[in-house]
Amino acid sequence: MGDKLSLPTAAEALPGRAEPMAVTEPHVVFGRALTGPYPAGCELAMFGLGCFWGAERRFWQQPGVYVTAVGYAAGLTPNPSYREVCSGLTGHNEVVLVVFDPAQIRYEQLLAVFWQSHDPTQGMRQGNDIGTQYRSGIYCFDAQQQNLAEASRDRYQQALAEAGRGRITTEILTAPTFFFAETYHQQYLARNPDGYCGLGGCGVNYPARN
Repeated sequence: MGDKLSLPTAAEALPGRAEPMAVTEPHVVFGRALTGPYPAGCELAMFGLGCFWGAERRFWQQPGVYVTAVGYAAGLTPNPSYREVCSGLTGHNEVVLVVFDPAQIRYEQLLAVFWQSHDPTQGMRQGNDIGTQYRSGIYCFDAQQQNLAEASRDRYQQALAEAGRGRITTEILTAPTFFFAETYHQQYLARNPDGYCGLGGCGVNYPARN
């Protein structure tokens, strides 16, 4: 097993495989294909905020979200499996891919959901879930998303400081390759309504933006 609190080097990372994960079932809630094609005008967003089971549910519940999927991103190993990601030797984060209609929900509103749904000050963990795959991350598909993400981080850091909380450890990066997770992880809490998920907010209100 790798060091679950440190990202692996390229020499340490598992080799992975050339074949992508098979994605054949539609979204359990929406009945839509996870891989697209998506409707014209839809945009993509990607977030890591701890266990991707609860994180995905937070986003599919938002009006204006067309489809969601969970997977792995921001690591080194191509087409990793869940077991490999959990080893700490792929560098990947558990992430949610969000396909949304910007005419119905703005990217800033998705950022608000992101900040309010986890504690972004915990580094390589989220609550009792410990490991590099549980780190906080925003993965941006264009410069506008990058600018909005950084501005939202700064506002939220101010709110945290005023509440006596710690420093944000969220990584904000250009969107890396998204690797779909196994089918049983997709919409896990819709498939398993009583499934465990420790995802929760950190008790600080995100500064409102009209």
